Amino acid sequence: MLDRDGGLLRGTLDVLILKALSWGPRHGYAVAEWIKVITDGDVLVEEGPLYTALHRLEKNGWLTAEWGYSENNRKAKYYQLSRSGRQELREEMSSWERYARAIGKALAAASPLTA
Repeated sequence: MLDRDGGLLRGTLDVLILKALSWGPRHGYAVAEWIKVITDGDVLVEEGPLYTALHRLEKNGWLTAEWGYSENNRKAKYYQLSRSGRQELREEMSSWERYARAIGKALAAASPLTA
């Protein structure tokens, strides 16, 4: 979800990162690219917020990380979901799906409620 300036609303980046890592380890750039591609370019994640979120998620225990080498043979930190990260992803997805349904119902309303 985007705010008026095109930025992500609070909490959105975390769940997107968790989802991006649900298929296996990725380095930060690959996470940002996955988000860009899967949203058809509608969501672009800048480096600063991305790495801040990755470090926060790692500190929360939802990600683990280890150093490796990227496809370009550059040293990169690879992140992956921990067990608690998988649980957090399930909870966040459920919450976002409920929220999206509720907003969808409100936006599809054809008439006001009468009291």
